[in-house]
Parts: sequence; C-alpha cells; structure tokens
Amino acid sequence: MNYLFLIGRIIYGGFFIMNGIRHFASLEQMAQYTASRGVPLPELAVIVTGLLLLAGGLSVLLGAWPGWGVLCLVVFLVPVTFIMHGFWADTDAQMRAMNQIQFYKNLALLGAALMLLEIPRPWRMSLKR
Repeated sequence: MNYLFLIGRIIYGGFFIMNGIRHFASLEQMAQYTASRGVPLPELAVIVTGLLLLAGGLSVLLGAWPGWGVLCLVVFLVPVTFIMHGFWADTDAQMRAMNQIQFYKNLALLGAALMLLEIPRPWRMSLKR
C-alpha cells in the first residue's frame, strides 16, 4: 500500500508541478486570459499562482512539509476555481462548457488535497522521514 500512496503522490504532485511550470512558460498568454476574467495585476497573479503550484506540488511529491504544501494547493484552488472557471457567467457555449469541466476538475483536486490533510504525517517514503 505504501507504494500505491507514493505513486499517487507522484501523479498528484507532478500534475501541480507541470502546471506551475506552464504558468512561467506561458506567462504572457496566461496573464492575458487572467486579465480577461477581471483579475487585477494579472501577470503578478500568474506568477504567484505558479509559485503556489510549484511549492504545493513539490511538497506533495517529496512528502516534505505536506501540511504547508496542501495549504498552498488549497490557496490556489479555491479562488482560481471560482474566479477563473466561473462557467455560470460565460455567454459563449463553448467557453461555458470548457470552464464547467475545469471548475469540476478543480473541485475534485481540492477534495483530494483536503483528504491528504487527514493522512498522518510524516508520510512514509518521504524526505521528512
């Protein structure tokens, strides 16, 4: 079972790490989209959220300070889910469908993050062990 938890951590943490990297690799495009959703200081918002994703993802992947890492993911997921993927405000059907998918995906990721908080720490096979 420890190996299944480790594989899950690699997949879950890796997902956030890759998205954090994408925030920096596509900073200009992401800032434009962020601005279109009415977020003030969109470039700064993309940088801060990219850092939250990297910190949270690395923490989960490595098992180092997982409480803080999960907190980073929650701080990212809650506002982004409701601000960036508020599908109920979209008038374009295609955009509404895309944001609805992203909204529910983020809710599932948030649920998984919250469940990680209930797993006793330190986690097995982690740097903090």
